[in-house]
Amino acid sequence: MSFVADRALDKSHKDIFIYGMTLSAIRTIEVLRAAGEASRLRILALLSFDELSVLELCRILDQSQPRVSRHLKLLADAGLVERFPDGAWVFYRLAIGSNERALADQVLDALDNADPILVRDRQRLAAVHGERATAASAYFARNADHWDQIRSLYVAEADVEQAILAVAGPGPHHTMVDLGAGTGRMLLLLGRSAERALGLDLSQQMLNIARAETEKAGLAQCELRHGDIFDTRLGDGCADLVTVHQVLHYLTDPAAAVFEAARLTAPGGRLIIVDFAPHGLEFLREAHQHRRLGFSDDDVLGWLTAAGLSPPMPVTLAPTKVGGLTVKIWAGLRLAQRNGHRSAG
Repeated sequence: MSFVADRALDKSHKDIFIYGMTLSAIRTIEVLRAAGEASRLRILALLSFDELSVLELCRILDQSQPRVSRHLKLLADAGLVERFPDGAWVFYRLAIGSNERALADQVLDALDNADPILVRDRQRLAAVHGERATAASAYFARNADHWDQIRSLYVAEADVEQAILAVAGPGPHHTMVDLGAGTGRMLLLLGRSAERALGLDLSQQMLNIARAETEKAGLAQCELRHGDIFDTRLGDGCADLVTVHQVLHYLTDPAAAVFEAARLTAPGGRLIIVDFAPHGLEFLREAHQHRRLGFSDDDVLGWLTAAGLSPPMPVTLAPTKVGGLTVKIWAGLRLAQRNGHRSAG
C-alpha cells in the first residue's frame, strides 16, 4: 500500500496530516465534504438537469449572490462543477468525465427525489426554463418575417453558404436532416442534392416561413416538422447529412444538441455545424436571446470527438463589417465500415 507523508502532499493538502491514507482517499474525503452541505447538494442536483448561471441559481435557491458564489467556488475547487464565463455572464455545469463527477453521481443517486425541498427546487427550475422559452418564443414570433435580414447584419451570407457547400460536398445525399431549420436556409441551399430532406424547428412561425420558401423553390422532397433538437425522435444513423446552422448559441446545453445530431449521422455521413467564434457583443444576449456568445474550436471539436465523429479542421470566415462576427464551420465525419476496414466515407 502507498502511504502519504506530509512532504508528499501538494499545496492544497499541506495542512493535512493523515498517515496511512492514499491521496485518492484524501481526495474522496474532500469531495464528500464539499458535497455534504445542504445548499451545495441542492446545487449539484440542479446542475444535473441543466447548465445554470449564478443569478439563476440565486433565484431558485432564494439565496444571495455572495453566498451562492461561495458554494460554487467550493464545489469547483473539489472538481465537482466546472465554471465557464460567457460574455458578462458566468455559467456552471457538472464536471464531465472525472473521478469526482463519478462520486457526485453516486451521491445524487442516493437522494430522495420526493424530498420537498428538492421538489420545490425543480419547480423553480421549471419556471426558469419556462421564462427562457417564453422569451425565445416571443423573440422568434416578433422577428420571423425578417429573420434573415437580422442575421445578415452579422454574417456575410454568400461567403458562408459557399463554404457550407464545399464542406457538404456535391452529394447526392440520401437523407438530409436540418436541426433548428428556421426559415429554411439550409434546406434551400442543400435540399436539391438530397433525395429526402427534413427540417425540424420548435417555432411554428419559422416552420410556416420555411414551408413557403421550399414550396416556392419547388423542393417537394423537403418536409418541415415541429421537433426538439434535444429529442428528435428520429432513428440512429438516419441521415447522411445533418446540419445545425446558427442554432447552438440559443441553447442551454449545446453539447447535448451536438450529441443528438451526431446520433442521427449515418456511417459515411457528416454533421455540419455553423455558428460564431467567441465574441463580446453582449447586446445579442439581451436583444436577440443569444444564450452563448460564440464557441471555441476546443469546445466544438471536443463535442464532435466525444460523440464518435472525426472532425477535420474547421473553416473560419472573418466578418466583412467592422465589429461583425467571425463565422465558424465545423464538420464531423462518421467513419464507415467497409470490408472490415474503416473509411472516411
